[in-house]
Amino acid sequence: MCGIAGYSLSPKSSVDRTLAAQALLAGIAERGADAAGYAYRTPGDGRVHGHKQRSGASALLETVELPADASEALIHVRDYTKGHPTIEANNHPVRHGAVVGIHNGIIFNDEELLDRYGFERAHPDMTVDSEAIFALAEHAQGRARPLQELRGSMACAWVDERRPNVLFVVRGVGRPLWIGAGRHERFFASTPQTLELVERYTGARLRKREVREGTLVALARGREAWTERFRPDRRFEERQLPAVRAPDEGASCLRRLAAIATA
Repeated sequence: MCGIAGYSLSPKSSVDRTLAAQALLAGIAERGADAAGYAYRTPGDGRVHGHKQRSGASALLETVELPADASEALIHVRDYTKGHPTIEANNHPVRHGAVVGIHNGIIFNDEELLDRYGFERAHPDMTVDSEAIFALAEHAQGRARPLQELRGSMACAWVDERRPNVLFVVRGVGRPLWIGAGRHERFFASTPQTLELVERYTGARLRKREVREGTLVALARGREAWTERFRPDRRFEERQLPAVRAPDEGASCLRRLAAIATA
């Protein structure tokens, strides 16, 4: 069980980009402590920048820093299932070609899909199952239907360096995903409580809704640009894991976030 979060913001948004990312990270911190990371993109810069490390969110929170004009952000905490976190490439955000993404869940047919399409691993030591999602996303160029080939649980998000200003948010099956809509902002997170934390610390007012299973939402400049539906493969069995995997990380990050906001 991992935690994912992020945002798409319009240039008109007055939200503090770094504080918003820190609030999102603190909100999902309890969902994993094997690794943590974030990525971002700014207007006019197609490249995705970021940082990831093998630690819980509490060791990353105070060093998170995003440019004041960051337009998209991806944030992740990891409770690993496949792909040991000692190999940096396995940790999130995961890059495959032009796509950089984050994933909560487990894909069971990742090796099969990589072999079928002839996708090469982005790094020779990578074994993380999530790479199959982002390899398929790069190949499909934002279309939802190919995601039907994935077998397993999934809530994920990615940006494609070939598609400026667009952030893709997807819910398959077996994992939660929420979107919070503001006037010039769209936030997403694994839990509605994380979105409430964003409201508390940034002043944004968000209309919250849970994303339906089998849905791709394309976010652009703080709005929902389009939505596509697909039929996720439900032919799998998975051991149910508790949502809270690292309660100490969550508590520590909430205390530190409060201190950061009042500094």
